[in-house]
Amino acid sequence: MIKKTLLLISCLLLWGVSMVMASTGADFYVATDGSDEASGAEVAPFATLERARDAVRELRQKKVGSITVLVRGGVYPLKKPVVFGLQDSGTAELAIEYKAYPGEKPVFSSGREISGFKKLTIEPEGLPLKARGKVWVADVQGSFRTLYDNQGMLPRARSEGFIPLKGSGRDRLVFPDGMLKNWPNVEDAEIVVRPHHAWIVNILPVASVDEEKNVALTSIDSTYVMNPLHFLKMTPNCWVENVIEELDEPGEWALNTKCNQLYIWPRDDSLPGDIMAPQLLELIRVEGRIDKDGPADIPVCNLHFRGLTFKHGERYTLTKDDAGLQHDWDMLDKGNALVRLRGTEGCSIKDCHFLHSGSGAIRVDLHGIGNTISGNHIEHMGGGGILLCGYGPGTKDVNKKNLVSNNHVHDVGEIYWHSPGIMLWQSGENKVANNLIHHTNYTSLIVSGCMTDFFRKKGRELGRTIRRHEIGSLSKSPTIDDVRPFLHSHDNLIEYNEIHHAMQKLGDGNAIYIRGAGAGNIIRRNYIHHLVTPMIMQCAIRTDGGQMDTLFAENVIYKCMSQGIMLKLNTRVENNFVVDVIAPPRGYYLSVREGPLKGATIQRNIFYSTGKVEDYINELEAKGKDKSEDRRGRALARSKDADTDYNIYFAAADPMSGEAMLMKQRADGVDTHSQSVDPMFVDPKNGNFSFKRDSPALKMGILPIDVSKAGLLEESP
Repeated sequence: MIKKTLLLISCLLLWGVSMVMASTGADFYVATDGSDEASGAEVAPFATLERARDAVRELRQKKVGSITVLVRGGVYPLKKPVVFGLQDSGTAELAIEYKAYPGEKPVFSSGREISGFKKLTIEPEGLPLKARGKVWVADVQGSFRTLYDNQGMLPRARSEGFIPLKGSGRDRLVFPDGMLKNWPNVEDAEIVVRPHHAWIVNILPVASVDEEKNVALTSIDSTYVMNPLHFLKMTPNCWVENVIEELDEPGEWALNTKCNQLYIWPRDDSLPGDIMAPQLLELIRVEGRIDKDGPADIPVCNLHFRGLTFKHGERYTLTKDDAGLQHDWDMLDKGNALVRLRGTEGCSIKDCHFLHSGSGAIRVDLHGIGNTISGNHIEHMGGGGILLCGYGPGTKDVNKKNLVSNNHVHDVGEIYWHSPGIMLWQSGENKVANNLIHHTNYTSLIVSGCMTDFFRKKGRELGRTIRRHEIGSLSKSPTIDDVRPFLHSHDNLIEYNEIHHAMQKLGDGNAIYIRGAGAGNIIRRNYIHHLVTPMIMQCAIRTDGGQMDTLFAENVIYKCMSQGIMLKLNTRVENNFVVDVIAPPRGYYLSVREGPLKGATIQRNIFYSTGKVEDYINELEAKGKDKSEDRRGRALARSKDADTDYNIYFAAADPMSGEAMLMKQRADGVDTHSQSVDPMFVDPKNGNFSFKRDSPALKMGILPIDVSKAGLLEESP
């Protein structure tokens, strides 16, 4: 009996010690079965993140060390964003962290379940014949633009594509017969259009439809005139969504806010279940004190989120007051990401999961210095992945020195096709490294600011972003030297990223793109491969009009469509490997597109093909009146005007093409030490671009590149 008693006492003591150890693992706990009236201890957790935040506010007034909140697994529905302000800020000595309980998965969702579906018995006018007997209906309240089931985002009912007719404008669409109607709920319909250019998608609410004149008016302007695509004039670039007449495929849905009914054809033809409509654009917002027009903000500091999951956010819409970034790829200071840092320093978002939402995943807006976004998985987003978005061009430069690393970003831009995986706008001195970005519908990684000619404009794209009270009086035709002090996307380091299968739907884009940025950006040691969609005008890495003082170094480009590297002005292209460019419609290993190339370098690069090469370097032809510029007024760009030497040009199936290239180059006085020899890669067909021991490239001073160092690391830095 004594032994049993002693054993029981020992067990109770061990249990007590373990409970103390567990309870000291965090300051507060949150659980789906908790209560906001509880203490927040592990055995009495809070029910909501808001309650834990409020408890931390009290504790931080008296605790010296850091504060941790552990969130247990389960789904936490949100009806309003959880906002953290200055009273939630850490200090240099006190970090505050909200993170997942070890081994568990807390999920924050703004979705509200829609139930009460009934098989449609009275079919609405216009329902397609093939959908009859397949559609279910439920009564709903309010409006929503995206819808989800347990497999992810459901597609809205969508018409066949068509080409806008002559006479269309930015808010006026002239359409072919029968494509639009003056529906009773016409305001529910939206026009989706790629207006004129291949690089943007607009979603425009319909204001009215005149069926006799075949004219629809929209309540918001498109970015450009709704013309046929400039380079693809016979490609349908417009369609209509959310009308019952187009509900003709499993999984599709349409919402009628006039009669408050949701129609859906389930993916599997059974009773719709787990149907979720989003309620929020933002789930978490960290908000410092922003002095938007003034010189100084007060940021939230040392606040961290780790291991949390976010899903079921709404799709953003354009408004009349929006200020667009370049080409309206996103908007300035807009609440359209699941987690948004707006006025922060030294904060972090790590090891979180973002999925199945209508807008973006993460934004760092306006004042954002020294923040870390690392180890996150971002997938199936209607908008972009990660956006660092500073203040518009002016003297206020406070979005910088952030780290974006080891994030896995894929299948973004599923609604707004142009949305990039990662974008830096008016943000400098950042490090973007070891990210894996793939299956994007447009460019995967963008560094951008403001082009010179937009300083004279006041429209939505860029013009409204400019801080005119800070830039003084620029001339009517400002030069790059005039505007450079106001371009804050400078001195960024973009390295060791792996990008593949970009440019899945749109054209005239790239894996990595830079334009309108400041000086000192370095794009190096990235591995870009398999940009294989046969869309016009692709390029793996590109500087665009007016971009200067950029370095492309030690990148490997393998099996990319159309063009490897596009060089303009004084871009330096050094020690890159461009291998097996896929030729049609244009197959250039290097495109030289805007001159004069004063200060540019093309050195120690390898342009290599396992097959044949039509054109290693393509140069801007003289098509202006004086033969010194093209039709658009761009000065001639010729490789002979750059410091071009020590390159290798080689096609295994046609070695003489490299010799011909060298003859032409040497006649122009460049490539004196370049060669047409096999660089002796170990196994280029299987992605091994290291050199064999006797490689002539090594003797020419070309550095080997290890692509295994690009892409995701095993652990977040």
